[in-house]
Amino acid sequence: MRILIVEDERSLRDGLQDLVSTAGHEVETAEDGEVALSKISGSAFDAVLLDLMLPKIDGLEVCRRVKERHPSLYVLMLTARGSEDDKVTGLKTGADDYITKPFGSRELLARLESVERRLAPPEWLSVGDAVLDLGRCQFRRGDEICDLTARESAILKMLYHHRERAISRAELLEHVWDAPGNLETRTVDMTISNLRQKIETNPSTPNIVVTVKGVGYAWGLKTS
Repeated sequence: MRILIVEDERSLRDGLQDLVSTAGHEVETAEDGEVALSKISGSAFDAVLLDLMLPKIDGLEVCRRVKERHPSLYVLMLTARGSEDDKVTGLKTGADDYITKPFGSRELLARLESVERRLAPPEWLSVGDAVLDLGRCQFRRGDEICDLTARESAILKMLYHHRERAISRAELLEHVWDAPGNLETRTVDMTISNLRQKIETNPSTPNIVVTVKGVGYAWGLKTS
């Protein structure tokens, strides 16, 4: 997963970064609420470890704004407060879970493993009159089966996972191609053009992978 750690105490922030990155996750950090909101608005994260007591903008307000703009982004609130009222307030603000300091590393990693299982895209998705089988990298409409490349399938998974917002070309380059986001290339557009030829009823007017002008691409259909 790609995780943002928001914690103003440097030693704890660095310790959490080491722990979470060693567990195999990609980690970024923020030292206050303003930096956290800026990073979340500019990039795609799977989860946020969010301290309650933050300078500039406190954790509750950060959580409220995050959930307004990115309702599917998982927020695990970290706090030294342990009262029931504080927990209820955090959850009512939109936090998905709550862990009280001090907490053990095994407990935190277990929570993240649970989040990862929850966020994993389904093996298959019903899209209109067709089925996307992401586990087998196949698209099926009626009796017709079309094989997808690993990157085409990864694009669909990413767009679906972040379906409440558009994904930029830079983000796709970083997460699907493992390439610099500022790379000057038409690779993303060419790959999506080929993907549309396979899965769209009318590739010139796509309704599964849609273009968001000036931003990038987004998931365009309700699924079941």
